[in-house]
Amino acid sequence: MSTAIKTPDAAVCHLFLYCCFKDGEVKEQELDNLAGKFASLNMQQELNFKDEMIAFRQDRQLITDEDAYLTSLINAINPTNEAALFSYCMELMLSDELLDTEEDLLLNRLAVLLSINQEVQAAIRKLIIQRKVVSTQKFF
Repeated sequence: MSTAIKTPDAAVCHLFLYCCFKDGEVKEQELDNLAGKFASLNMQQELNFKDEMIAFRQDRQLITDEDAYLTSLINAINPTNEAALFSYCMELMLSDELLDTEEDLLLNRLAVLLSINQEVQAAIRKLIIQRKVVSTQKFF
């Protein structure tokens, strides 16, 4: 893990960035969504988003073992609200309205690392997907 990641908030920020960059293409709406989460979670109190983005881009090229990297982030976060963290990650991956195979595999890895069983994972996926449909199509 990067030496730049010294706090749980930094680890959350890097995990969120990893989720956005997983498909290899980051769209403006994904970064807007991420910046909104960064602000709504008050991470700007301790972190500078631009500095974290720079550190993440440098670290990203050094990631050779995704499972080890994700494990180190999850350990640094030490989450007590695993389902919420998982849902934030999924929401970020869906912010470009696509969930490709690599992102789906990442969600599966995160679910395992967060000890989220299949039933809970399916419920979260269904909720996030339906919320995305409602927000884009403006109907329930």
